[in-house]
Amino acid sequence: MDILDRKILRELWQQRGQILALGLVLVCGIASFLMAMSAYSSVKLTQSIYYNNYHFAQIFAPLKRAPTSLTAQIEAIEGVARVETRIVKEVTLDVPQLNEPATGRLISLPEGRSQLLNRLHLRQGRYLDPTRGNEILISEAFAEANQLGLDREIGAVINGKWQKLRIVGIVLSPEYVYEVRGGSDVYPDNKRFGVIWMGREALAKAFDLDGAFNDVTISLIPNTRELEVISRLDRLLANYGGLGAYSRKDQVSHRIFTQKIDDLKNLATFLPSIFLGIAAFLINVILSRLVATQREQIGVLKAFGYSNLALGFHYLKFILAIVGGGVIIGSVFGYWLGQQMTLTYTQFFRLPLIRYQLESSLVTTAVLFSLITAMIGGLKPVGRAVALAPATAMRPEPPAQFRSTILEKLGWERFFSPTSRIIIRNLERKFSQALFSIIGIALAIAILVAGNYIRDAMSHIAKVQFSNIQRENVSIIFNEAISGRAIYEVNDLPGVLRSEPFRTISVRLRSQQNSYRLNLTGIRANGELRRLVDRNLNSLQLPSNGLVLSVKLAEILQVDLGKTVTVEVLEGKRFIREIPVVGLVDELLGLSAYMNLSALNRMLEEDLTISGAYLSVDDRATNLLYSHLKTLPTIGGVSNRQTSLKSFKEFIAQNLEFFTKVLVIFACIITFSIIYNSARISLAERIRELTSLRIIGFSHNEVALILLGEQLILVILAMPIGFLGGYILSFLMSLAYNSEIFRLPLIIDRHTYFFAFAIVVITAFGSSLIIYRKLKHLDLMEVFKNSQR
Repeated sequence: MDILDRKILRELWQQRGQILALGLVLVCGIASFLMAMSAYSSVKLTQSIYYNNYHFAQIFAPLKRAPTSLTAQIEAIEGVARVETRIVKEVTLDVPQLNEPATGRLISLPEGRSQLLNRLHLRQGRYLDPTRGNEILISEAFAEANQLGLDREIGAVINGKWQKLRIVGIVLSPEYVYEVRGGSDVYPDNKRFGVIWMGREALAKAFDLDGAFNDVTISLIPNTRELEVISRLDRLLANYGGLGAYSRKDQVSHRIFTQKIDDLKNLATFLPSIFLGIAAFLINVILSRLVATQREQIGVLKAFGYSNLALGFHYLKFILAIVGGGVIIGSVFGYWLGQQMTLTYTQFFRLPLIRYQLESSLVTTAVLFSLITAMIGGLKPVGRAVALAPATAMRPEPPAQFRSTILEKLGWERFFSPTSRIIIRNLERKFSQALFSIIGIALAIAILVAGNYIRDAMSHIAKVQFSNIQRENVSIIFNEAISGRAIYEVNDLPGVLRSEPFRTISVRLRSQQNSYRLNLTGIRANGELRRLVDRNLNSLQLPSNGLVLSVKLAEILQVDLGKTVTVEVLEGKRFIREIPVVGLVDELLGLSAYMNLSALNRMLEEDLTISGAYLSVDDRATNLLYSHLKTLPTIGGVSNRQTSLKSFKEFIAQNLEFFTKVLVIFACIITFSIIYNSARISLAERIRELTSLRIIGFSHNEVALILLGEQLILVILAMPIGFLGGYILSFLMSLAYNSEIFRLPLIIDRHTYFFAFAIVVITAFGSSLIIYRKLKHLDLMEVFKNSQR
């Protein structure tokens, strides 16, 4: 082994503590990049394989009723590859051990053949027996949430008739990887909403749809233009109560799944850049110190004939040895984290298969980023080593030029103890090194603040949605729109104290080239159970005419107050109206469009017609009300505000737990690495000075205070900067998480700042304790003798 290589090994061992701390930062940077990007590519691949293997449809078209003979005309549309007609109906369910009624979406399965599209993956049990009309398959999410197993029975009101349904299989579907009802629901409530598959013949007989269908799914020939197929399909289904066809990208489950996958790309950008930036700083500090302490060695090596290139390459190899170890460990750690992240996504979205892969191109990219980091951090000190002339290097480094500090110039030094003056003087004279340490610690604090900011924002969303906007105890939805006189019957239901009707209608809103499909909701102008609020949570009065849109929906449509929107009704007489935007509401969940109930009825040219009601219910009579609602054939769905809030909080916890843990670990590593390296380098640079202080009478604790007091000041100075950085980072995240599903408000709770403060203080204390013990066990007199040689 070459003498310079042996020298590298010796130096790596001598500085193992600092190099370990630096290596941890590099490992975190590489691991976070590989974790996010490998999980992104793996979940994306899994999604593609799942969709292809189970023939996930590309176009969906609900309608009122059409004869099965129409299937041939749909198949004749240019570009259509496969067509699957089916029956889809929502019913009220009576689930064992669940007080409130649940909603089931019944979907027919073809008999005598397998599905052409949206095929099911059987997790447990068997497929349906065509001779038994009461057998069903249920989604795994619904089964697990309600602890439903094979051969269990659930009750259902099917077309006004009570029926017992027997579970024979538990399945997964590519159509419902994210199982939500749709409409205004953007988060899953698997306990109270489930998808159920039933034989086509039994379902057709129950809903009087023999020889007919009310839903169609389509797959396309590659390179077919979706919009043309959708347009022709809409025209074909217009006479059969078509509710507007839409493509896969607008299908709720797929849209949310895809957005969650894309979030991983954002994670792969901001975390690694922070870690690798800090790693570059630490490389610069460690190598600068190494070159400074080896001036004489560099001079001797040059005198013995070693070229500048050989010495430069020697120090570069020292850096590459550290980076190489970081890349190896970081790749292994990133591989494991990527697996865990992929597994988390797979379990949350209930995918039947896992295709985890760490592509060699990702590892190559990580290595390239690491090398760039090493070059940025190491080129300057390596350049200094190469530039040293042998004669200059053989002489000791000239002493630093000390000047009066700011405290001394101001005459304030008398207010400080000698120990405090030493600390302040050293920080001022090594200002740039102290500044970079402060920035590094501040970044760790910012990461902690931003990591918990998401939880704070979600908690605020829950408060706004379930306290300020939704003020009802219970809301009910009818199977179909009925006369407004039904509200009197609703008022007579057990425990109902107050009710407010609402009307929903499926529409497509258009403004120039922009469009969006959703349910338009009509509510009372003076309603108390469902309120509209602005950004400051002030209640807004619903105007007598015009549209009120959520801010995000107005942004998508690119409209503002006073602008006109084309409202295309997708059911009934399919009216097309031009309606002005008269208000904007700052709702944070989903997208919404509102009108005055009376105005909506007028637009639809109908008498007072309602789709459901918001109810204020006596808590003592809630269970009695639920029992009654389960038996009513007109009820299509029931939701409870408190149970919805509980489901939302469970959804938050499930999504954020892994992410928060990773951020806390990474932030602790950053803090430890910076404080430990800073203290170790300060100790190495000032060992003679500290020894001299011990000799002239300073106690061990006083000497330790000088060294560690500097680190304490760095942490204190980093706190406000870190809090400000956390606020800025949270602001950037609020811009990134501004989707159709939810928008994060810029709300940071004081407990988040305290949590970041506590984690950094504990980590700083731990690293300082290591330095204190190392300082305590040093033979300072022996060190002093060596420094005189």
